[in-house]
Parts: sequence; C-alpha cells; structure tokens
Amino acid sequence: MDTNNTETNSYLDMELLRFTTAGSVDDGKSTLIGRLLYDSKSIFEDQIEAVQESSDKRGLEHVDLSLLTDGLKDEREQGITIDVAYRYFATPKRKFIIADTPGHIQYTRNMVTGASTSNLALILVDVRHGVIEQTCRHSFIASLLQIPHLIVCVNKMDLVDYSEEAYNKVVDQYKSFASKLDVNDIRFVPISALHGDNVVNRSEKTPWYGGETLMHTLENIHIGSDENHIDCRFPVQTVIRPHSDEYHDYRGYAGRIAGGIFKPGDEVVVMPSGFESKIKSIDTYDGPLKEAFAPMSVTMTLEDDIDVGRGDMIVRPNNQPVATQDLGVMLCWLNQRGPIPGAKYTVKHTSNEARCIIKDILYKVDINTLHRVENDKEIKANDIARVMLRTTKPLFVDEYNTNRQTGSIILIDEATNETVAAGMVIL
Repeated sequence: MDTNNTETNSYLDMELLRFTTAGSVDDGKSTLIGRLLYDSKSIFEDQIEAVQESSDKRGLEHVDLSLLTDGLKDEREQGITIDVAYRYFATPKRKFIIADTPGHIQYTRNMVTGASTSNLALILVDVRHGVIEQTCRHSFIASLLQIPHLIVCVNKMDLVDYSEEAYNKVVDQYKSFASKLDVNDIRFVPISALHGDNVVNRSEKTPWYGGETLMHTLENIHIGSDENHIDCRFPVQTVIRPHSDEYHDYRGYAGRIAGGIFKPGDEVVVMPSGFESKIKSIDTYDGPLKEAFAPMSVTMTLEDDIDVGRGDMIVRPNNQPVATQDLGVMLCWLNQRGPIPGAKYTVKHTSNEARCIIKDILYKVDINTLHRVENDKEIKANDIARVMLRTTKPLFVDEYNTNRQTGSIILIDEATNETVAAGMVIL
C-alpha cells in the first residue's frame, strides 16, 4: 500500500478553516500568527534561522515571531502589516488559511477583502488598553460581513501579571459593546502571543481560566453549518465535453456548489432559461457521488439535452434566487478614485458577468458606529455605502446574510480592469 498516497488523500480530505485576524496596529497580530505557525511546527528551519538573524540584528533578547508574517520590506522596517498576507498551515485535525489584515483605518478595504471568505475572525485586544475604536471598527466589519464566529484574544497578559481582574474587565467591556453586533458565537481567550500562553499550549500562569487554548478552539469549532444547506444554488462555470470515444455523448456542467444539497434524481430548473430537468449524475475526479453540497466542486449531468452555459444557475423549481436588474448593495469602495457619475462598470456575480451603472447612492455607513450618514454621499477609498445598481441583464441573487456566495458581487473598472468595489446584496 502506498502510504504517501494515503497521507496525501487524507490531507486533501481534511476540513478547511479560513480565518482573519484584526486588531489595532501594535496589538500583536503578526506575533500571534507567528506563534501559531511556530508552536504548531508549520515553518521551515531556514525561515526560523532568518527570523533569528533579523531579531539578533535588532538587538532583541527573544525571537521576533512577527517577522514570519510581515513579508513586505516596508512592513519589516516599520514593524506593521500593510497588505493582506495569506498564510497556510495544517495540524493533524484541520487545514487553515489565515488572512492577516492591517490595523490602520486607511486599510479598511484590506480587512473587507480578507474577511469576505472567512469562517472566523480573531479580534486582538491589548489587555492594557481594552476595547478601543479600532476594536469596534473591526468587529463591526466582521458583523457586517456575516462572519459566523468571533474569538476575542485578550493579548499581552504577561504585561499585567496574568491578572484575572484585568482580563474580566476587557471581557465585560467587549460584551457590552457586542450587544449591537449581529454575531451569535463570540468566545474569549487570555493569551500572551510573545510567550505562547494559551495559544497552542495551555498556560500554567492562568489557572483561573477554564476555557480552551486558541489552537484547540480553531481545530474543533464547528463550521459545517456555516454554509447554506437549504437553498440549492449551482452556478455553472464551464461545460465539459470530452470529445473522446469513451465519453462521446457526455455533456457535464462544472462548477462549485454555492448552497444546498443536490442528489441524482432531483428535479431542477436552469436559470435564466427556465427549462426543467432532473439530475442524471454528479461526477468528480474520484468518481460519481450520491449527494453533493456547498462548497464542493462537481460536474453535473442532466437527463434532458438543455442549452446550459457559463453564468447560468441550476436551482430547485420551488426555491429560486431573485432574478433582478435593480440591485440594492452595501458597497465597500476599494479604489483611490471614487465612483464617476454615469460610469459603466463590469459586475461579477458567481460565474455570471454583466455591465452596470451606480444608479443611486442612498447613504454612507459610519464604520465606527454603524450609523447612516445621509448628508454626505461622496464615496472615497475605504468607504462603505448603500447603493442601487442597474445591470444590463438579470443577476440571480440571494440576500448576503442568507448566502455569502450568491449574495456578493465585485465591480471592475472597464478602463483599467481594476477591482474597484466589493458588495453585499440587500434585497
């Protein structure tokens, strides 16, 4: 038996947790991620040696683990994070993708980018400073983006002698503020990213803390129900026609399931044509499946020969998304130049694409309080605003808070091909 092959397959089958980190500039996000990578033995020896060398050059008494994640030269020199840095690591229980996002106000757009696909957000709070404006801002964005789970890491416990009283004060502060948030699962962990307390290994210095370590929570938190398994949505990415003797008549529709559970024999309808059929088979590289669900990538065949192409969506007859050309969207503007009145943009939604204009700007959102700002409608970089779009053809959408895949869009400037905005659909 090929043990390497077995290990590879079990690695590929492992559940993937995507999480984002957020906190103020010096709250220790990069150090925490460095600690997670270091203590879970997910970094190479030459990387550790390079970090050791950089730490020695700076005259530091300890290895500065934040240097493992601050990849850009400007970041290393300033000791800050500017761009979204993605890190990949795995433990025997789970695979992880970390989006390390910046703490500065001017990089709100980077946090939106990093958080948009995350199951979980780590919010770092310096135990000495408590809940500050940036904590609120990042938590609001996590709530706005419907991230299902928040873990509040109360960091730098070593600087307050691991005081239970100092920790409880921050927890009470955050709970009081979090009553305004639309998040159901909020957890708290007292940590020292610098010394590794309660990050991967349990700390003897916090005997009063009865909860789990951060890594234990990341490995075991239940994310299976984070996907929408009720509303069946299958955006078609491409049509598969092998043109071989063996599969001469094969016509499959490949894509990634955005919601619901599909089984062979299910009655389906193809949007926008409205033609109905039944699923004949659900195929993968490893063979046919008896059922498939979000976020699996599969190829479906139908019993009837229907004209289906990229941008179409396969759904259930009694549960369909809204087909509309007038789209209400909460838009995060990513570009330095604001929207130009009357300008046409390319809108991308799942595998579909159309052109659109921003028809109306209803209000901006004060990201620190989530209050509406109705008297200022000039959108600049990092602003979040409620707008109305008019598209050249119908898009098949759901509310963002019921399906993050079919409820999100991006806008692309046709002249520069830059992604200028990301949006959450509000019907």
